[in-house]
Amino acid sequence: MSQSLSKAAFWMAGWLALMIVMAIAGRGATRELGVFQVMEVRSLIGIALFAPMVRAAGGLSALRSAHLGRHVLRNLIHYASQYGWFVALTMIPLAQLVSIEFTMPLWTVMLAAAFLDERMTARKVIAVLVGMAGVALIVRPSAGSIAPGQVIALIVAVGFAMSVVLVKSLTRTDNVVAIIFWMLIVQSAIGLVPALWTWRWPSAIAWGWLGVIAFCGTYSHYCMARAMRHADATVVVPMDFLRVPLTAAAAWWVFDEVIDTWTVIGAALILSANALNLLHRSATPGVRTA
Repeated sequence: MSQSLSKAAFWMAGWLALMIVMAIAGRGATRELGVFQVMEVRSLIGIALFAPMVRAAGGLSALRSAHLGRHVLRNLIHYASQYGWFVALTMIPLAQLVSIEFTMPLWTVMLAAAFLDERMTARKVIAVLVGMAGVALIVRPSAGSIAPGQVIALIVAVGFAMSVVLVKSLTRTDNVVAIIFWMLIVQSAIGLVPALWTWRWPSAIAWGWLGVIAFCGTYSHYCMARAMRHADATVVVPMDFLRVPLTAAAAWWVFDEVIDTWTVIGAALILSANALNLLHRSATPGVRTA
């Protein structure tokens, strides 16, 4: 598979925009509805929204996979992580949640190197460390006890990293439409019973939020999977660092969450990490980590 940073960056821009909008919509929807219900409606609406992509890919016959077990495993992990993400969204500020989530690239780099045989160059390692330093400045954990929402967010980051690595492995054999289709089907099946158990009929405003979540949640993963087809996971994931400052700006604009000097400095480090990782990549052999 050929590598193209420009194409990967294009699809990651779509991922970033959709994920930020989904975070705002998620905050709105979970003020009225339970997390299981939000996730189930998101998947069911997503199936309808994704139907044109399925038809364009050749219909259901084009979605067969020799790795259904891997699809199920990936979506079990992703569903649990997504549930934790929505729960944490109701417990801690949006900017803090996304910042803690960005320990994910560190886990992704290690998992991709260990299980996908992706090379670890010094440039990649430094880029991740600089980006993580920027995230730490934004979060600035205190010396006191860690809030439950922060613990959940950290566990979610590990789960998302495992999901990303499994997506990358699936792109080697399955097309992107198949990956997203099985995500929607498997997660709809997983969440049906708990969603019905906690069901409350949504208001008109809540239905609007759910529609936005479904669209963004479905096509954000399409963008991520397309990006993974054009570059290594250790290159694609650090691009997602941009979501930290962008989400902080969105939280300030929509929810009046404060952006302080430390957040600005952290965002600058994150941008520097992306530039280091993407510009003038070294062609020297990397060192595998285990």
